[in-house]
This record gives sequence, structure tokens and C-alpha cells, in this order.
Amino acid sequence: MDDNTVAFAVWDDAFAPAELDALERYGDRLTAVQAALHDKEIEGKIDSAVRITQTAWIRREPEIAWFYDRMQSVAATMNEQVYGFDLDGFSENFQYTVYHGAEGGHYDWHVDQGPLAIRRKLSFTLQLSEPSAYEGCDLQFFAARKIETAPRARGAVIAFPAFVVHRVTACTAGTRKSVVVWTTGPKFR
Repeated sequence: MDDNTVAFAVWDDAFAPAELDALERYGDRLTAVQAALHDKEIEGKIDSAVRITQTAWIRREPEIAWFYDRMQSVAATMNEQVYGFDLDGFSENFQYTVYHGAEGGHYDWHVDQGPLAIRRKLSFTLQLSEPSAYEGCDLQFFAARKIETAPRARGAVIAFPAFVVHRVTACTAGTRKSVVVWTTGPKFR
């Protein structure tokens, strides 16, 4: 794990290639829809200026329970080694996320906290696609008055506090696939 940066931490090769292949096959079988925005004033609105992303929800089912268990372990380890937040676990299904270059897939600057029924504390992105499978589509963070770009390596898990401002730049070619996961916990003190 690399915790040399304020904005995010990385666990390279958190999942083996065969596991990533299985996750991608599973995610591709789900019914994806155009992602909507989540804000009190625009709840459920689709705004392509802000976000163009196809998403599907990975529910904890027997076929995929191994992934939930592994992500719980990865999240606990990264939190222990880097953040030390008081966490309760997962209270949302995992999000299978697909950005297509043909659509100009992107997600403008945002945070993963807000007027939600639950309190997200840490966000995790598992990179499923090979970096050569797409152009653009970088996961970026804005912290300490500078933009930092997360690694694109397949199998890497990128962790960051849910209050950190981040985006996914426009996908200009190919397709980027990832899984997004949030952990929750009591209010920060």
C-alpha cells in the first residue's frame, strides 16, 4: 500500500487477475442504467454536464459474497493502516461503474458525502480495466490546492475519505470499468 499522499491511498494488486475477470463478467451481466445525481435539489436527475456513467448495483448474493468479504478485509486493513476512522461497515450495495469513450463518460468534481440517509466515511474504487483499454477517464483528487491522479493499474484499490473532492475525467476512447464501495460510521468528532 502507498500512503504517501494526503488525498488517497492505494493497495496495488489487491485482487488477482482471475478474480477481476470474474467480477467483470458478473458486473457485465447486471442491468446498467445511466447514473443519476444525488442532491436534495436535483435528486434522481440525470445531468450529462455533470455525469455520464452507466451503473449497476452489486448486491450481496451467494455468487458474489466472496467479493464482499474481501472488500471488508481490504477496507479494514486500509483504514487501520492509513486513516483510523471509526467505521461500521457497508450499508450500501457496491456500484459497478462503466465509463464509455463513445459517450464521453465522466463525473465532474464532487464528494461522496451529502444529504444521504447514511454517513459515508471512506470511499473505495477497485480498478477493473487495464489502463490500455481506455484513454482519459482518470480518477483525480483536489486536495492541498493541487490535482492528484490515482494510478490506473488493474486490480488496484484506491481509498479516500468521502469528503475529499474528486472527479473522473472524460473518457475519450475505450471503456473503463470499476467497482465503487463506501464504508459508513458514526459522525466525525
